[in-house]
Amino acid sequence: MSTALFTALSSLKAHQDWIDVIGNNLANTNTPGFKSSRVSFSDNFSRALGFAQGPNGALGGRNPSQVGQGVSVGAISRSLQQGALTETGRTFDVAMQGRGFFALTNGAIDLFTRVGTFGLDASSQLVDLATGYSVLDPTGSKIQIDSDSLFPPKASENVEFSGNLPAEVNGPLAEVLTGASGMKHGLPAILAGTTGGSITIPAGETWSMDVAINGGAPQTILIPGAAGGVPVGTIAAALNSLTDVNATVNADGFVELSSAFTGAEVTLKVNPGEAGKDLAIALGIPTTLVTGSDTPLIPGTTTLNDLPANQSDYVEGDVINITGVDNDGGPVNASFRYGSVAAGFDGETVDEFVTFANALYTDANVSVNASGQLLVEAQTAGESDLLLTITDNVGQAGRSDWNAYAVSVTTQGTGPDTVVTSTEVYDPAGTAHTLTLQYERQEDMTWTVIPSLLEGDGVVLSGPITGLQFDENGAPLGLGAVNNQLEVQFEGATNSQTMSLDFGFDGKLSGLTQFGSDAEVYVSGQDGYSSGELASVNVLGTGVISGFYTNGQSRDLGALGVVTFANDEGLAEVGDNLWGQTPNSGQIVFGSGTVGAAGKVVGGALENSNVDTAEQFVRLIEAQRGYQASSRVISIQDEILAEAVNLI
Repeated sequence: MSTALFTALSSLKAHQDWIDVIGNNLANTNTPGFKSSRVSFSDNFSRALGFAQGPNGALGGRNPSQVGQGVSVGAISRSLQQGALTETGRTFDVAMQGRGFFALTNGAIDLFTRVGTFGLDASSQLVDLATGYSVLDPTGSKIQIDSDSLFPPKASENVEFSGNLPAEVNGPLAEVLTGASGMKHGLPAILAGTTGGSITIPAGETWSMDVAINGGAPQTILIPGAAGGVPVGTIAAALNSLTDVNATVNADGFVELSSAFTGAEVTLKVNPGEAGKDLAIALGIPTTLVTGSDTPLIPGTTTLNDLPANQSDYVEGDVINITGVDNDGGPVNASFRYGSVAAGFDGETVDEFVTFANALYTDANVSVNASGQLLVEAQTAGESDLLLTITDNVGQAGRSDWNAYAVSVTTQGTGPDTVVTSTEVYDPAGTAHTLTLQYERQEDMTWTVIPSLLEGDGVVLSGPITGLQFDENGAPLGLGAVNNQLEVQFEGATNSQTMSLDFGFDGKLSGLTQFGSDAEVYVSGQDGYSSGELASVNVLGTGVISGFYTNGQSRDLGALGVVTFANDEGLAEVGDNLWGQTPNSGQIVFGSGTVGAAGKVVGGALENSNVDTAEQFVRLIEAQRGYQASSRVISIQDEILAEAVNLI
């Protein structure tokens, strides 16, 4: 009896499996991290019609005569070729560029994935968002991200100086006062919810949420349940009653929180309430720290209320007092009345305020430089008591922290042999203090550095630093003999604090120099800082999760474990973009990104499917033709059998 029917049937089964694999590949064209499969066929055993014979005398040899018995699927293998990466911009979306896998655990077994759609759960543990499985670090432990802790402050220990002390001065310099920081157009920190209408709070229950401004103590609102739900407007009104917090219902019908203060130094943080009674979750408000922002100052359009130092908006009629001393020693004393010029007031914009102040001085000019700093420049050379102080009337609605723009520090030489500069340094509690250093040239052509602190800020315990000198090339000379240790006693501190002042290296031009150019001495670096809150998180190529804080510092918060296998094609798919270990995959090797064959971890991105759609359609046509050909064999064999039956 012919075996063609069964041979063709085996082909139908094999080609159907091939079509199934192709269909699965095409179905997962847009599945992140998916790896395409391919089918390899193997022929079945053959039936012998004649056996092979070797040559025998006059007879030649004969080859075997065989009829094949069909085909079967020999293997279905995965292509682990790298898929293209797509940027998502989300911090904990991570991809692998290499052979590595991310490791997860469900508490019983470890599983592996190329799709890093991770996030933090309520206990700040890093988990896979699709399954809730915990993400493992390079040691195989679960990753806990401490997002609420503060970065501790550090006292200043080293202060580095750069710039130039003039080798020759041809005459007295005019005094110039420069503001401590630049004016900018400040924007508040904002958090918005995603739920409108009303919030269902069961009767008898009270739900809560906390709001913290600038790292201060959290302020809590409590909302009791009510029949029919609590309107979001009611919750917004409760939030609006908190200190330095503005809350409204925006155009989309959602609660929107913003800080009363503005600028890049402002932070806003919402903390979750009790589990199951959390207003933040109900309103859809993120529990992440956000900061305000600054945009460049436009003096003609930026108002005084736009400045980050503004603590409460000025209203028409509020008074800003301007006092000081002119370059000729004459007193300056006037009141700027806030309000529209058209309404008879002095103005509202920064430009109008500066113009008003400038008119008060007869021998000095008041202006704003390109960095937004207030400048008071004497018109006559030589030393003077030039001064500008700005304050608000007590008891009025509007107020600003004018100390942020204080111009009481001389930042350019006041005489032929004096150069002054200042910087902020920090005590152990992280409080900033303004340290001023005055460089004075002596008759022996050396320089003496006289340090000082602002009144009420503390006292300098050590004496002036003497003997600072330079060689004929303008490089420092004999720094080893200079006592550069500065001891200060800050106000309120129990112990004194010592700082090392770094003026450069002997014979090197990397620090202070002495050339014939203008005087310009500045602080190029100091190692102190205040405490800081976590502002953002970034995943590095090694898998390290790095936190960046509001004080400009960073530290490692954890690390993603990256695992490799001797035979990664031996892993078994278990669904949910996960892979499981098999006896043929080899042992798990835990490590980090960029180590060995693991590859690089790419943050803010996901790996695309590596399915080549065009290739799959070509393979589909091949599978279809093979299936059709085998079907035709069955049809013909059926006709032959029918013919044979008709012969009987």
